[in-house]
Formats: sequence, structure tokens, C-alpha cells
Amino acid sequence: MLNSFFTDLHIHIGRDMYNKPVKITGAKTLTLTNILKEASRNKGIHMAGVIDSHAPAVQEEIKQLIDAGKAYELADGGVRFEKVTLLPGAEIEVYDENCHGQIHVLCFFPTLAAIGKFTEWLTGKMKNVTLSSQRYYGSAKELQYKVKELSGLFIIAHAFTPFKSLYGKGVRQSLKEVFDPDLIDAIELGLSSDTMMADQIAELHDYTFVSNSDAHSLAKIAREYQEIMMDEPSFKEFEWALGNVNGRGIKQNFGMNPHLGKYYTTVCSQCLEPLSPDADQCHTCHSTKIIKGVYDRIQELSNADGSNMERPPYLYQVPLEYLPKLGPKTFEKLLSHFDTEMNVIHHVPFEELQEIVPEKLAASIIRMREGDLEIKAGGGGRYGSVTS
Repeated sequence: MLNSFFTDLHIHIGRDMYNKPVKITGAKTLTLTNILKEASRNKGIHMAGVIDSHAPAVQEEIKQLIDAGKAYELADGGVRFEKVTLLPGAEIEVYDENCHGQIHVLCFFPTLAAIGKFTEWLTGKMKNVTLSSQRYYGSAKELQYKVKELSGLFIIAHAFTPFKSLYGKGVRQSLKEVFDPDLIDAIELGLSSDTMMADQIAELHDYTFVSNSDAHSLAKIAREYQEIMMDEPSFKEFEWALGNVNGRGIKQNFGMNPHLGKYYTTVCSQCLEPLSPDADQCHTCHSTKIIKGVYDRIQELSNADGSNMERPPYLYQVPLEYLPKLGPKTFEKLLSHFDTEMNVIHHVPFEELQEIVPEKLAASIIRMREGDLEIKAGGGGRYGSVTS
């Protein structure tokens, strides 16, 4: 019998075990060990994809946890720490002769040995393998072939964001311009898009969609995630879920309403004035630096009304910290009574919630559980906000 597990597969490392930066913009507290503790003890995430695990010092920290008896490798791939399974991965920046702009991709591997071999290979194709999301010097297809040679998974990262993404500026029309479509295992939607938006592009209809946080701090883990039906949280089961094998699959995607994302609409990059998608100059400050919004870019590419694939529901949701009137003390009180954020968001009855927090806040949590929160839209590099 299969069970459901919550998974966030795009989490960065801010600092390694020697306090040296990995993701330059990541929080200093965002260490490998802190991520695993936060996911297991506070967030209630069952599988965490750490996409800076290619860095040698991060691999060293994983091995230290194993040597200390705090973690162990699973027979079906992944590393178990307390209640969470770590999927070791890497975010790579692709920019070969077929690209029109940089494209970020996620590569996951079943074992430490496999990602160790990947790091050795990357060392000759990257200026600084100790850092996150670095430029890879080689072709996109060569990267895909290497990942598959090492029994890995290849996922397109935040496919629609205006910067460093597949459809943002990476290709003009089709992923086939750069990638072998048969060697892509999933498409990550990103914070400014959802399933319905992505399914307007016909070439994506055969791919599973994933929704992940792209966390640069501990608090942002699981701001987007998915619930997956698996036998257990392991690499093999996750691979089967992406392929909908033997009943495995994504049960639900959870993510912020695209209107909350920073890049939903087209704006001037200098003064953030909203602009029409075909604008080539800002009518306010006359700058020619335009950020094309995700919605407008998808409209340019749209060639389908929806997929024939039966998609799982996409439920609009935010982390608890986004809710008005829910401060750090209230957050700690909820966790002390109900263990994890996932438990609060998904399972605790209204009656029990209102015994701990004010009735209005308890009602907001329930509305969020049902995907029914009022929001103020974001855009132009600014996140939106929840108003109720």
C-alpha cells in the first residue's frame, strides 16, 4: 500500500561545514545539517532535494553525518536523516551555442558515489565547483548524457522565470532547441506559474510538473512543494513517481498563487512601472530595460488549451509565516502543540487550532488549506502578500 509524502526538491546551501559560502545569496544558517533538521523537525518534509550537494565540502558533511550514525544511505537511493530523506543534487547553469540565454537545470543522483563522480566530471567543466549554480562549459545534451550515465534525474528548473530559465530567455520557442526531450524527467514550474499556465505549451504535456521552494533561507523551505504517492521516500520511488510507474505519482502540487510571484507581469526594471508585454521602452523613465512577466511570456508561447494528461490538483498555498497576524511567537506555539508546519497546514482540525490561536487566524489556516486566501499581487521583483 502506497503512502503520501511531502517533498521539496530545490533547497540551497548557504554555507558549508567550514563556514565558506556555497550559494552566495543564501543565508549563513542554511547549512546541510540545519536543512535536514528543519525539514524533519519543524517543516514536516519527508524528502528534501539539496541542489548544492555537488560541492565537495557538502558531500564531506553528509559523510560525517553517516560516520556519526546520524544518517545512512538507503538501498533504493537517497540518504535518510531522522524523518527526512536527502536527495543529493546540483543546480547547473547551461549556456551553450544553441541557447539564447542562461538556463538552470536540476540534476539528482541516487548515491554519494554517483554525485561524487559527477563532481569529478564537473571539475573540468566549471570554474569553481565549490559554489552553487555555476556556469557549465559544455553542451546541454552532453550534460544530460552524463546525468543519465550516472543513473541520475534531469529536471528543468523554474522554467518560466525571466532570468536564467528555459522559457525566460533560454530558448526562443522550444526546449528542443537546446535539450534532448527524451532525457528530461520533469519540469519545475517556479514561483510565478502553475499547472494551468504551463499546460498552455503543448510540448510540456508529456512531462510531470514539480513545485519547489528554491529556498535561500531555512524559513523558505516548503514555500512550494508537492505531495507524492510512494512506498517510501527514496530516489527509486521518486523516479517512479515522476514516470507514474506502478501507482506512484504526484498527488497534489502546492504553491503560491502566481500573482504572488515577483515576476508575474511585465515591468520596467528601473522604476518597476507596469508595461504592456510588447513595450520596448518605459513610458515613465524611458529605460529600455524591460522584465517580461511570466504570464506574458507564456501567452507568447501558448499553443494549447490544456493537457490530455490527467494532472494532479494545484492548490494555492503559502507558508504559515505569510499569514497576517501570525508572528514568530505564534508560529512557535503552533509547532510546540502540533509538531510540524505540514501538520498544521494539512491535518489539525479547526477546533484544535482555535484552542491555541485566535479564531480569525485559525479560520485563515483552514482557508489556506482549501486554497481560498485573498491576496495582493506582486510583480517587478516584489513578492505579493496575503490580505486575509
